[in-house]
Amino acid sequence: MSSNLLGEEIEDILRESFEDAGDELLFVDPSAAAVEALIELGIEFEGDLPTVKVLADERMLKDVMDDFLVASNAADLVEAGSLELRNLDAETDNALLVTEDRTVAIVTAGDAVAGLATDDEEFVALAHENYSDRFDAADTYNLRTPAISRVRETMADDIGEQSRDDFDTVLSSLETARGDGDGLDEVTISLLVAAKNDVLLYDISKWGEDVGIASKATFSRTKTRLEELGLIDTEKVPIDVGRPRLRLKLGDERLHGADAEELASVAQSMIAS
Repeated sequence: MSSNLLGEEIEDILRESFEDAGDELLFVDPSAAAVEALIELGIEFEGDLPTVKVLADERMLKDVMDDFLVASNAADLVEAGSLELRNLDAETDNALLVTEDRTVAIVTAGDAVAGLATDDEEFVALAHENYSDRFDAADTYNLRTPAISRVRETMADDIGEQSRDDFDTVLSSLETARGDGDGLDEVTISLLVAAKNDVLLYDISKWGEDVGIASKATFSRTKTRLEELGLIDTEKVPIDVGRPRLRLKLGDERLHGADAEELASVAQSMIAS
């Protein structure tokens, strides 16, 4: 074994592995931080991205994918055929990057990361066959989050380009977008952006359900919670047939004066207070 992959962050090893992998790369038992780094690098990578087959703990994947920012980018990679996620049935001794030509064990020491690599033909062939078989036999991880590119495209078409631009700006101002009940998840962000642009609740919730963000019922419950917190208001809009629909409006004056870049931080402070 030789430590010929060394860097301060896992991204260093992943980038070199992407460049040397050829068509396919197996990533076995990665940490949560490594999965997040893999997805971020995969989105930004400018070269020919190999198909990355991730075999990982299902509970860890679920926790990572609870962040809409991570999951929606992962979904983009999945739809592009650049990423496959499957559930690891048992732990391994080390996180491994496996190709037909090389096996790399990922070792961390404080803030430093090393890749202990071997190109011994017999060992590499055995490792590649073993983990390829395990990957093929594993259950596919059920990633339910829609791809961010589809979210953006449909929001522009169905809700409006200004709403899409505001949505992008709010997302870019956040480090995470988790649906943990305390922060700004994708439903909350969608409703705040809709309120900023005077969109009907019916329109934003139908769009959200159609694109796969959440059900209309979830949008309605979140709207009620945001009303109770004073973040949004509604006004009735008569229609020709049936009950009036609700137009979303920003509630608190602090939100009225916030641009899209500030909207998330102001809303977060109100939710936390």
